[in-house]
Amino acid sequence: MTTKKKRQKMFISVLPGEQVEVVLAEEGRVNEYYVEMLHQAKTKGNIYKGYIHNIDNGLQAAFINYGAERNGFLQIDEVHPEYYSGGYKMKKGARYPLMQHVLKPGQEVLVQVVKEPTGKKGAFMTTYLSLPGRSFVYTIGRDQMGVSRKIEDDKERTRLKKVLSQLKPEPGVGLIARTAAVGQSKAALERDFKYLNRLWKDVRGKAGTEKAPSLVYKEMDLAARAVRDYLTTNVTEVWVDDRETYEQIKKFVELAFPRKPGLVKLHGQHEKPLLERFNLTKQVEEIYSREATMPSGGRLVFDQTEALTAVDINSGKIGGEKNFQKMALKTNVEAAEEIARQLRLRDIGGQVVIDFIEMKDPKHCREVEKTMRAALKHDRARTDVSRISSFGLMELVRQRLGSSAIAISTEPCPCCKGTGIRRNMEWQSLQALKDIYRQLVRGNCPDPLVYEAEEELAIYLLNSKRSMLADMERRFGNKIHIDISYEYD
Repeated sequence: MTTKKKRQKMFISVLPGEQVEVVLAEEGRVNEYYVEMLHQAKTKGNIYKGYIHNIDNGLQAAFINYGAERNGFLQIDEVHPEYYSGGYKMKKGARYPLMQHVLKPGQEVLVQVVKEPTGKKGAFMTTYLSLPGRSFVYTIGRDQMGVSRKIEDDKERTRLKKVLSQLKPEPGVGLIARTAAVGQSKAALERDFKYLNRLWKDVRGKAGTEKAPSLVYKEMDLAARAVRDYLTTNVTEVWVDDRETYEQIKKFVELAFPRKPGLVKLHGQHEKPLLERFNLTKQVEEIYSREATMPSGGRLVFDQTEALTAVDINSGKIGGEKNFQKMALKTNVEAAEEIARQLRLRDIGGQVVIDFIEMKDPKHCREVEKTMRAALKHDRARTDVSRISSFGLMELVRQRLGSSAIAISTEPCPCCKGTGIRRNMEWQSLQALKDIYRQLVRGNCPDPLVYEAEEELAIYLLNSKRSMLADMERRFGNKIHIDISYEYD
């Protein structure tokens, strides 16, 4: 008995010249959300002609000037041997030569951004280039021919391998069949291959004429990438709220899905915005919350630190020793499925530690682990999951696909400086009084002494510390004026 595939819909909301939002929903439930603000230049996937600014011998990495504010970071294992110069000897047991022996400052390299720059860190780069198409990924520097592991149907894998064996890319170039290649005709696959061939020739030609540093290939914008990368046969409708984008996507879909003429729909003059019309706005807003609610009423709490993301599972419905283990298992299984969904929605990358509700039965732990692994199979990012430890903790590592919606649309609070906490009013008022006292003690203190404070602190001083201020005025024979400052420190 085959399980019925759930209906998926794609929504593309565009504010021309400013922002693109993409939502993938299944049966009305948001599963993936991507946003791109056009003023924040995206560089992941871009190919640049750059040059080596300097080499760090200890890190065995080069810093690449590719025209950005901060240099890119290139490790020795991401350098193709074609860039090696001069004779070199490999140390016994070493996989790579010492970078300072084979590369030199000022040397030009063709690099691609693998990870966007974050915080004070520059972009992570590679010289092993790749160009994604609809059905294939064109790999330059790695000549392997293969099929995505996410394609599980054996007959389809065999068919795609046969097609790949008949395609003849140039030496040093490989092809990986993507999940979108499933069901595509041989003619359609050959078209995609020829398109990537032409694209690589254009990139190589531009790299030969441009001066470093310069951009030689720019990745598509979010709307085009969404249709190229996320539009599968499971998607039954694509809704777009901008006519120009609608026309572009419609042309692409007519080529990719000729048997689905009505797949792309225009959200025209409607009384509600696109996401609100399909009841998706509230779900998208929940992505920015520290907490996520599970269907049973339990809560997941996400706390991100510099090193890792901690996820705590809270449930107020577990009670009584008799039913505790049964309820703990049910809650943890539900939490595992929801955590996998939230990791996709929030695009949480790096190390994640999950604190499950304590389970004493090892079989229950194995069931939760199995649920988590099954739920993560739907994730486009690579993940690696550990077993639940004796402390009830599960560790997993997830590849970050890009800049998350939270990262690009939020900033540290000017009041707490991003810590999430601040000094209370009593402490702040005492520091203000100490400052006032120090100024009064000085012999050249102006009269009146004007002390500026943020509005909340000023009101607290005048209401709660009025007697203390009056005592200081009498003692030093000096007036004290508390003025409101509307600027943060």
